[in-house]
Amino acid sequence: MNYYEKTIERKSMYKGNIIGVDLISVTLPNGKEASRDVVTHPGASVVIPVSKNNELYMVRQFRKPIDKELLEIPAGKLDAGEDPLVCARRELKEETGLDTQNLRHVTDIHSTPGFSDEVLHMYIATDLNEGEACADEDEFLSVEKVPVDVLVDMVLKHEITDAKTIIGILLADKYIKGEIKI
Repeated sequence: MNYYEKTIERKSMYKGNIIGVDLISVTLPNGKEASRDVVTHPGASVVIPVSKNNELYMVRQFRKPIDKELLEIPAGKLDAGEDPLVCARRELKEETGLDTQNLRHVTDIHSTPGFSDEVLHMYIATDLNEGEACADEDEFLSVEKVPVDVLVDMVLKHEITDAKTIIGILLADKYIKGEIKI
């Protein structure tokens, strides 16, 4: 069976600072029509910064949509036309003060494909050099170095719930154990 949904019409319903919302009319595989709400997002880059001691540099910050402080791996939105590798390097420096010449692409993630087109470009960073962070003026965060095995336990205890961070921690664990080559 072909599951493709043909777009009939697309209307922009909202344009914000980061996201947009489109209402899309589609023809379903059975010939019927339906509508889809789609959150549009420019995408982001995510970095898994692994220290020489098998720790990850994590960012602690408050997330208003869930009214909670989270421990996350560094990430940030792509600027218009920006290369994801350039964004990854910029966000790593801004949020953690780290830089490296060893930044490698691991995977791309569709964060919530049921309603958003956002793609997260994930990189692993090693051979890190510490420096001063320079977060945006509306970002309030702190950096923590945490052993990967502790982070895996935090995931399993539901203490870390951010999807990109869970994926990054599990990939870092596999990388450190030599189970995947990047």
